[in-house]
Amino acid sequence: MLVFWLVILVGFVFGLILNHFLPLLFLKNKRLGALPRGSFGYLPLLGETLPFLYPHPSTTIGTFLQEHCSRYGKVFKSHLFFSPTIVSCDQELNYFILQNEDKLFECSYPKTIHGVLGKISMLVVVGDTHKRLRNVALSLVTTIKSKPDFLTHIEKTTIQILDSWKHKKQVIFCQEARKFTFNVIVKQVLGLTPEEPQTAQILEDFLTFMRGLISFPLYIPGTPYANAVKARIRISSSVKQIIKERRNNNIINNNNINNGNFCGKMNINFQEKRNDFLEILLGVDTLSDDEKVSFVLDALLGGYETTSILMAMVVHFVAKSPATLEQLKAEHEGIRSKKKKDVSLNWEDYKMMAFTLNVINESLRCGNIVKFVHRKALKDIKFKDYLIPSGWKVLPILSTVHLDPSVHSNPLEFHPWRWETQRQDQTGKKFTPFGGGSRCCPGSELARVEVAFFIHHLVQNFRWSVEDDDQPIAHPYVEFQRGLVLNLDHFAI
Repeated sequence: MLVFWLVILVGFVFGLILNHFLPLLFLKNKRLGALPRGSFGYLPLLGETLPFLYPHPSTTIGTFLQEHCSRYGKVFKSHLFFSPTIVSCDQELNYFILQNEDKLFECSYPKTIHGVLGKISMLVVVGDTHKRLRNVALSLVTTIKSKPDFLTHIEKTTIQILDSWKHKKQVIFCQEARKFTFNVIVKQVLGLTPEEPQTAQILEDFLTFMRGLISFPLYIPGTPYANAVKARIRISSSVKQIIKERRNNNIINNNNINNGNFCGKMNINFQEKRNDFLEILLGVDTLSDDEKVSFVLDALLGGYETTSILMAMVVHFVAKSPATLEQLKAEHEGIRSKKKKDVSLNWEDYKMMAFTLNVINESLRCGNIVKFVHRKALKDIKFKDYLIPSGWKVLPILSTVHLDPSVHSNPLEFHPWRWETQRQDQTGKKFTPFGGGSRCCPGSELARVEVAFFIHHLVQNFRWSVEDDDQPIAHPYVEFQRGLVLNLDHFAI
């Protein structure tokens, strides 16, 4: 037993030495400047990862960053995610990092994330592969935005969700929001409705996938992480089967047309061509089938979790600001009064929702759905008087800039009217809710459209309140402690 504890002690001390001194041995260019001040922590390999990830309200920067910024400044060194790290809470450095993707820095998510997302996910690939996939994504988003069916389906799904609240006094909004976003995204991406058996199976696997994505990365049968990896394989298999069926249907359609099998009514074998993300994707010859499947998974991930949390943020903050609710209600009643009854919302209506977009921006700034992103220095870099060593992880903390009183006046106050004068800063240095540079989320405007259309109907039919203790918590992913319980007051739905 004594030998066992001696081995543990020696291992701990050896790990501690490696944790503190090994990163310093590889510094080659001290002429560029000195390392920022900071601490590598006391846990071998993990360093300060656990206190860095400790849950806290997403409307704050958390105790760890508060203490470190106070002690070391807005840029400091640490040891996070098994790597020596430069942490940036500085507006200028964050912007510098995001704008120099593939030049001085590259995306560097932990390998365990690759295991769940897949090696060709647009979220983790770098260099020319990322540029090629991103260009396809931007083209797809532009095409989807131009289709009236996309907007019509969002509105129909909104009305269905709100209709289900008719006789309820209370709903758990995060559940409702996820139901809404999944129904929207699975229809727009795969052309599936909630009633189809494939939809239920994909949703079950996707929920398993999501739980594992944010779990401890231990690949042992039965753990959330291992279950997530298996769920991704099943989802990939389902999507590949849908792709195969689509191609077969398209062949049948083309044969029918070429053979003249359409006179009056279409031939019974003729299948109406789908008008969704996957159908467009099938026509992209520059992507392999595996890349197309990965695209679908990325779209489901972005369109489901991130958008639903954004919806919850807006509903949460509006509930606490009666003045915001009144102005939202006036804006949407004004838009509705100019339209004939039962006429669907369109892109021009969305562009008229100026105050709604201010509310969405302010919810993103205050709520901080994405707290930080992972990068790695590709070479020794000098920034001001600091050295950022080649190979070190670099974490630009987006939330600290959003909540910095030197950048935003009264940053802890939810004040949508600030965006009437700050609109030019939406994609600049002060506001990066969807990342920045060449890795800025290509679907960010689609998320805003979904939220805006949902708010359009919500504020005209309901008032609601929330409990004060039901706060958004960063884990670092964001969730509400109790799922955001809404106490409903009906108008005339």
